[in-house]
Amino acid sequence: MLRPSESPGLTAPRSSAGTAEPAGRPWPNGRGAWLGQIVYPVALVLSLLAAWEGVVRVFSLPRYILPAPSLVALTLWEKWPVFAAHTWVTVQEVAAGGALGIAVGLCLALAMFFFAPLEKAFYPLLITSQNVPVFAIAPLLVVWFGYGFLPKVLMAAIIVFFPITVATLDGLKRTDPDLVRLFRTMGASPAQILWKLRLPAAMPALFSGLKISAIYSTIGAVIGEWVGAGAGLGYLMLSANAQLRVAEVFGAILCLTPIGLTLLGAVVLAERVLLPWQRLAAREDEPLEPHP
Repeated sequence: MLRPSESPGLTAPRSSAGTAEPAGRPWPNGRGAWLGQIVYPVALVLSLLAAWEGVVRVFSLPRYILPAPSLVALTLWEKWPVFAAHTWVTVQEVAAGGALGIAVGLCLALAMFFFAPLEKAFYPLLITSQNVPVFAIAPLLVVWFGYGFLPKVLMAAIIVFFPITVATLDGLKRTDPDLVRLFRTMGASPAQILWKLRLPAAMPALFSGLKISAIYSTIGAVIGEWVGAGAGLGYLMLSANAQLRVAEVFGAILCLTPIGLTLLGAVVLAERVLLPWQRLAAREDEPLEPHP
């Protein structure tokens, strides 16, 4: 089998001196891209923090209006045990709600895929339900289930449920029909077609839904804590805001942000491990330089 550089009409790119450059992905799309993805956002954040600090100091803004980043950092350092305790409560709510939302979403997507009448009945209601603000649901959950752990879990599950269900159902429907016919011709049962063909084919769409859910899963838990709770970052933000401790509000936001980013990173890592063929396909799709 000919290599790309040996194929007719295709050669490796050459420098201006006439020597062949090393084959492979160009540096700007490789290490340089990763470097840019780290350096540029960090530089932008540092610039914004410096401007924020400067504005607060130059205009002598009171801390109950806009605290300086240095004050927020000092508050986090001095009250770290308090922030850690409330963060742990929110993490548990997000983890339990996310697991519940994913499980229910997968089951409903499979049920709607295999039973068309169920899809016709549920799918319009599922779309319509997204027009209802989650703030309208949270007070009802508190009335029904109290101020404990369960309402926050249910709120997080409601946020996660929709993108998982829609993404999984769409992925199952996009399975190549020719492959399905091939499996049936070879005597595969419906269960074998599901586990060996449909679910692997739906995994990219499922992971897309998981990425969205990872980012928004914290919203449900925090909203539930705002409506009624005795612990959690949402409760801490509400309590600090009522007492004009704005630095603690920013500290709670800083503790809340890594939760979603960590979940997103875990989903991305799982996708790279479980779907290695996607990276190989992306590399194979890279265009080759035509011979001049």
